[in-house]
Amino acid sequence: MAQIDFGGTIETVITRDEFPLARARKVLKDEVIAIIGYGVQGPAQALNMRDNGFKVIVGQREEERSYWEKAVRDGFKPGKTLFPIEEAADRGTIVQYLVSDAGQMLVWPKLKGHLTHGKALYFSHGFSIVYRTQTGVVPPADIDVILVAPKGSGTSVRRNFLAGSGINSSFAVWQDATGNARERCLAVGIAVGSGYLFETTFEREVWSDLTGERGVLMGALAGVMGAQYDCLRAHGHSPSEAFNETVEELTQSLIRLVGENGMDWMFANCSTTAQRGALDWMPRFKGAVAPIFEELYRSVKDGTETAIVLKANARGDYSEALRKELDALGSSEMWRAGKAVRALRPENWSAGSAARKKTTKRPAKKKTGARKTAARRKK
Repeated sequence: MAQIDFGGTIETVITRDEFPLARARKVLKDEVIAIIGYGVQGPAQALNMRDNGFKVIVGQREEERSYWEKAVRDGFKPGKTLFPIEEAADRGTIVQYLVSDAGQMLVWPKLKGHLTHGKALYFSHGFSIVYRTQTGVVPPADIDVILVAPKGSGTSVRRNFLAGSGINSSFAVWQDATGNARERCLAVGIAVGSGYLFETTFEREVWSDLTGERGVLMGALAGVMGAQYDCLRAHGHSPSEAFNETVEELTQSLIRLVGENGMDWMFANCSTTAQRGALDWMPRFKGAVAPIFEELYRSVKDGTETAIVLKANARGDYSEALRKELDALGSSEMWRAGKAVRALRPENWSAGSAARKKTTKRPAKKKTGARKTAARRKK
């Protein structure tokens, strides 16, 4: 196992050198891996494992036609490798529970009876286990309970696999009933396409994940961008200028370079004006948001955020209410401006041309010279 220095702290990281695909195949040679839920992570993990030569079946409610039909399009055959959830769970020896967090609470009463002695219950998020007093997801004592959490969307998991790279993943063991839980966990982690596996606990995975989603990754990012855009607009800047300086330059240039080289490199390779301003204002922004992050972390850890999620998802009109919220976000001036800006990117040139045709009003040309003569002749 690799020992790597992360900013002065030595951590153990599992790589494909220590746990190659051949070893994973040996560990899982007699296992049937049942993917429960073909929504976000399910397709990517199922297809990656199938492509890697593992025995994979899918469990999905047939009434959810879009997901069922997607599994069929991806080559899973009803009655052979595609089954209703309970039948797939019964057939599987490793049951990958990949329906949504709220969905796991609802499906659990039907699923738990099929988790018989010696099986493994697999998660890609610690939500249902860590907050089990709220979700009711309490596994039997005679099965392994393991976690592999890819650090990316299902789309990224599949895309990286097809590109031959792989994705970073966290792994953890909650319950080792067979004495082989860790080995099974690492084998599945390699099978789904992980490039590196970082050890954690169910608690740390879910606390960091929920904080990150509500913070820098989505909630804080959207909020900060909205605040800067509104500030620029209030001071007379055009929508295109406000969007370019708030979102477009970040997503199309700077964040890619930060990802490749780090923030210190970015600071060292920008103009003196940008460099000085960023260094001076960075601590002020950090100080302003630090109390919010502390409040957020406490709300995640004590289960407040979980209660909000479960209550919202239990509402009969949740889908409609969510659609309205997302429509309001998408129809805001900033993101309508963003749509027009994105259409003008070179890779979207045809779309940009269409956008220009729809939004550009050209002034009528004055009739002069030969044009005036031609016009008179038509009269």
